[in-house]
Amino acid sequence: RKEYVDLYVNYVFNKSVQKPFEDFMQGFLRGCPARNWKMFFPEELQVLLQGYTTFDWHLLEKNVMYSQYTKLDQTIRNFWTVFHKLSEEKKKMFLVFLSGSDRITGYGLECFRFWIEDPQVENPDESSPYASTCSHILFLPR
Repeated sequence: RKEYVDLYVNYVFNKSVQKPFEDFMQGFLRGCPARNWKMFFPEELQVLLQGYTTFDWHLLEKNVMYSQYTKLDQTIRNFWTVFHKLSEEKKKMFLVFLSGSDRITGYGLECFRFWIEDPQVENPDESSPYASTCSHILFLPR
């Protein structure tokens, strides 16, 4: 029985995916030659490809820039008060709303910048926040 289980596991996890994996690897290495990846430690490569999954949310607040707002405006103070009370999952959902991903690649939050901008709508109470994910801008009505 042990031999059967070993052969079955080997088939499921190795043999059955061998050809598709070889095709994928060939295409991947054509676009990203292995010599370019050898300069990274495995942990560095994982962060580069997958991004950071844990964050210092106060650093995010510190790095934000404002347009038509200052960090002392009541709307901004209210925003950060509510934000810091959110669960970790909800904060990551905000990151998805803002940037399109729940992870930050590259240098991490130290270099991640986003803007909070007043969209200057006629009736702010009837407008919802929205984001420009490409530009990392949160449009936050007063």
